[in-house]
Amino acid sequence: MEDQIKNFMQYLMVEKRLAQNTILSYERDLKSYLHYLVNVEAIHSINEAQRIHIVQFLSFLKEQGKSSKTIARHLASIRSFHQFLLREKATEQDPSVLIDTPRQERTLPKVLSLKDVEILLNAPKLDDHFGRRDKAMLELLYATGIRVSELIGLDLDHVHLAMGFIRCVGTGNKERIIPLGRAATEAIKQYLDFGRPHFVANQHPDAALFLNHQGKRLTRQGFWKILKKLANEAGIAKELTPHTLRHSFATHLLENGADLRAVQEMLGHADISTTQVYMNVTKPRLKDVYSKFHPRA
Repeated sequence: MEDQIKNFMQYLMVEKRLAQNTILSYERDLKSYLHYLVNVEAIHSINEAQRIHIVQFLSFLKEQGKSSKTIARHLASIRSFHQFLLREKATEQDPSVLIDTPRQERTLPKVLSLKDVEILLNAPKLDDHFGRRDKAMLELLYATGIRVSELIGLDLDHVHLAMGFIRCVGTGNKERIIPLGRAATEAIKQYLDFGRPHFVANQHPDAALFLNHQGKRLTRQGFWKILKKLANEAGIAKELTPHTLRHSFATHLLENGADLRAVQEMLGHADISTTQVYMNVTKPRLKDVYSKFHPRA
């Protein structure tokens, strides 16, 4: 069964052209599924898997304390896997049909206030090349709302400072153009002029925009460590994730009257309903502002 997972991963990479992080997520979900089939249900051939086994696996995940979102993701991975096997004639049935997707509780994204954003963006010390790099990354994230995977995937030729935009390659290798603000443009320029040259390790430097101390492309884990360190130094008590600045970007744009479709395009969301969740964040804030400042509130 592991060989079938490998074939499916190859299909996702070559034919579907999904992002590496997405493929790894599929792989983790399916390995968990097959581990359950083998060790709990004593099933050693995917042809033996039945609808009841998938339902029981989902119940097992729930007993383990997994969220409905995580369970729904596992089911989506399992569905895609069985559909692939059916198309490839590796199985004769798809046991995942007619299984309802768990209803997901919609949690509002965590965002920073404008004050906390300012504190975080000013946290990097600009007296060395590390600080200039970190400043450029944070300013770029907040200015564009791109994902961290997209940030570390940027190459030098993706950035067009003179024209004020970046070319971002997102999920499914879809490219989008996102404008840069003056603060981000200046921070990137300072990094390129006085920061990045210190990271270049040899005569054939990496094409990546953001480099680590070895002169190689910065990793997602590397950025996460930098973000936590800067948040601690800045005294920000709120929980921060690599997605926090992306959520803040979208919420602050909508609070200031941005068009929902424009925000959707900049975020790279395929479905506008994904973007609409940010409207639920802005409503309570707008109500607070109205109550505080309207003379007849």
